[in-house]
Order: sequence, then C-alpha cells, then structure tokens
Amino acid sequence: MPESTPLLADDQLPHDLRDALSGASFTYDAVADALGVRAHEALGRNETTPGERATRGGSPLETLTRLFTLQRPVTAEHADAALPGLVQRLVAAGVLETSGGEVRATLDVRPYATDDEGAGGDRWILSDLTPGMDGRPNQVDGDYVLGISPASTSLAQLTMRTPVGRSLDLGTGCGVQALHLAAHSDAVVATDVNARALAMTRFTMRLNGIDNVDVRDGSFFEPVAGEKFDLIATNPPFVISPATGERLVYRDSGLPGDQVVEHVVRRGVEHLTDGGWLQVLANWVVAEGTEWDERLASWLPVDTSAFVVQREVLDPAGYVELWLKDAGLHGGPDYLQRYDAWLSWMEEQGIAGVGFGWINVRRGGTARELVEWPYDVEQPIAPAIEEWETTHDALAGLVDLAEERLVLRNDVRQETQGSPGAEDPETIVLRQQRGMRRARQVDTLEAALVGACDGDLTVGQILDAVASLLDSDPVGVRAQVLPAVREMVAEGFLDLA
Repeated sequence: MPESTPLLADDQLPHDLRDALSGASFTYDAVADALGVRAHEALGRNETTPGERATRGGSPLETLTRLFTLQRPVTAEHADAALPGLVQRLVAAGVLETSGGEVRATLDVRPYATDDEGAGGDRWILSDLTPGMDGRPNQVDGDYVLGISPASTSLAQLTMRTPVGRSLDLGTGCGVQALHLAAHSDAVVATDVNARALAMTRFTMRLNGIDNVDVRDGSFFEPVAGEKFDLIATNPPFVISPATGERLVYRDSGLPGDQVVEHVVRRGVEHLTDGGWLQVLANWVVAEGTEWDERLASWLPVDTSAFVVQREVLDPAGYVELWLKDAGLHGGPDYLQRYDAWLSWMEEQGIAGVGFGWINVRRGGTARELVEWPYDVEQPIAPAIEEWETTHDALAGLVDLAEERLVLRNDVRQETQGSPGAEDPETIVLRQQRGMRRARQVDTLEAALVGACDGDLTVGQILDAVASLLDSDPVGVRAQVLPAVREMVAEGFLDLA
C-alpha cells in the first residue's frame, strides 16, 4: 500500500478524526468505564455480547465503542453524530463501509493509553480488525496488520524510556512501538516490509500529531544501511517453523527456525552507537543436548553487554497448536496434515522446546547474564533493565568489594522456614518485591551480612565482625562470602552505598 493509498489521500483526515475521537472522549479509560468490568473481560475473550448490551444508549462514545471496539454495525444516524462530516471521508479512506443504512468498520481505530512522559496519555492505533470475534472464522490474509497484542505490550514495557537521540522500530507493524519511542527520542525510524502496515503507521502518527517518525519500506536493516541508533526495539516475526507454505508477514519471517532472531541480534549491534541498546522480544529454539543459554550466548557479538531472560518454554506440540490456531487453521480441512508436518520438522531439527523472552544487548562492556525467570515481574520492567546496566558498570570498576559499603534494597524481604522451636531455620530466602522480583536462598553467614548492610560499615568490617562472633577464621569467611555478595549486588538485592 504505497503513500498514494486512499488511506493517506486525505491529508486533513487524521487531524479531523482526532478531533472527533477526542470530542467523544473515545479513550481507553472511558471505553473501559462504558463497558464495565464484565463486558471488558468478555471482550478479552473475543466475546462482544456483554459489551453490546452495555452500549445501547446511542451516545458518541457508545457508538464509537460499538463501531470499532466491538466491531458491531451502527446506524448511519449514530455514526454521523459520533463522526460529524467524516463518515464518507472514512469510507473513501477504507476505514468504514456503509450498507442499508448501517455503518461498519473495516479497520480498527483502537484507543490506547500510555504513560510516556510529556506525551499525554490518550492515543489511537490504526490496524486491521481483530479476527475471531464471537466465534467467527479468524483466518487472515498474508498482509494482515496486527493491532495491540500481548507481545506488543510486553515489548513496550521492556523498552527503556531514557531520552535518546535516534531510535529504530524494526518491523513496526501498526506502529505502536514507534509511537512510544517518539515520546523520548529526537528522531525515530520505523521500518516494515508490509505496505499496508507502513500506510497504517503513517496514518497513526498523523492521527496522534507525531512528526518525528520516519516510516521506511524494507527488510530488516536494509532501509537503515550505514546508520546507527541509540536504541533499537523490535518484536520480529519470530514464529519458529519450516518456513514453507503461505506466510503471515506479521509473524513469519520466511526464514526457518529462529534464524531471524539470530540475524537481528548479530546484525543489530552493528547499528548501535557506543552504549546503545538493542531490545528484542522473541522466540528461540531450545535444542536437544544444548543448554538454551549456551546457544544464545553464541549469538552475542564481542564487546557487548547482555541481559537475556527466558520467560517461558513451550513443548513443540503446544507451540504448533498455538500458531495454527492463531492463523485460523484449527479444524480446517488440512489442519491435521499441517500439524503433523510441522511437528515432524521440529523433531528432525532436534527442537526439544521453544523459549520465549527478552534479549537485551548493549554495545560496549562485557557483562553477561542469561537467566531463566518464568515468575511474575514488576511492569514496566524497563527500569529494572536500566538498573542492571548501572549496577554491572559499577561492579566492573570495583577494585575491592570488601572495602565497599552496601545498603540492603528497601523492597527485599527475608523468609525463613524450619521446624518450630529449632535454633536455626532450615532455609533462608531473600525475595525482592519490585523489578525482577528475584528470590535467592542464602546461608546464615550471608543472611547475617545482609542484615548488617546499612551503609555504615564496609563489607570487610561486617564479615570480620561475623567471623569474630562465630569464632571463625576471618580470611576463610571472606573467601566464602564475598563471591555471593558480588552476586547479590549484581542481582539487585544490595546496592552500592
């Protein structure tokens, strides 16, 4: 869909539509309030009947909610009242269609709430309609443009929001990441190979009054050859498949296995400024006989720091079922054949499972942490990634940790377990309440040190005092505990004073 598409032919349309949406208070919070909790939860299950029952009043907000959010037809009279002077222009642009006195949406205009500093909270995203509503068939075309999804929300929560000069949204889709990046970047480049996605992203930027996003056509890093960025955020088409048959551009790269993710990691670093970050939300192969972290570590270029978190692992059968259903093929005439062929390919490739998570790579430094953490974390998680960077940079510059003063982070809680009346607990666990919300089992020596870390004494002084109380060799105590202390600083249990 080139720049001359009907969607972009009316230069004034995005501005006038924004005025109408704002005038109707068609915002995320207002829609949620209009629907109510039950209807909002039903909508999360792709069921619209409770929402239809809650929006029968005919107000502009209710009309727009029915038209776009619920994908229900509205009367021409109600549509004209909610979108004064815009219905026929939106029909010409391909956003609406009319028939028999009714108006239907052909594209989704979705209210979106952000907490981007200085950018206001209310935004709107243009995309294709959500498939599968109310049990309707959900098979989509190859150039389908996915709207707000759990993956796009996860990447938005992962992406650092420190002000930067230039950012890259690689594979922009409906443009939601570019919208976020525009709020804290001087300039943003958004790329995609899907012409419809590019047109929708351009419309979305104009709809939200954003003028610092340059939308470009092209595959991977071809549109930005020779350019560097302070931040690259991407949710690439990472579905792990044999790369045969029809391709859904929003999820399929055309490359077999996880080659697309490996390519993004290896090549992406070349497009980073010194100290710049590449942040990727992706799937990867968990190969038989190889630890997942060893495999991903082999992708990381030299002279980089990396924080990689595996959040989930799916077995091959569950993974194949998930994506066949996503494509609307479940129960179709060739479903079993496709299922068997895909699963056979995964077995031939020695794929024991499919990992999902975050790959954060910084150009510069040597710190590496690849961790499996499937547990609940604080959202947005981006501040925790920034803290990881700051902490590891500080640790890299330390000469002697024993001479440092440490402070226990104020969100850390200690949990003990043991038999009633026992002199000592059987286990002691430190648990974070914020950020990654890590948990760590410690011994009594480590627990004693942690309890004394208030910034007054150095680590060495505390350990010597503990050794004296236990009538132990202070040199041996230091040798035993100091490595664990460094790990607790790196993991965010203790802060350098």
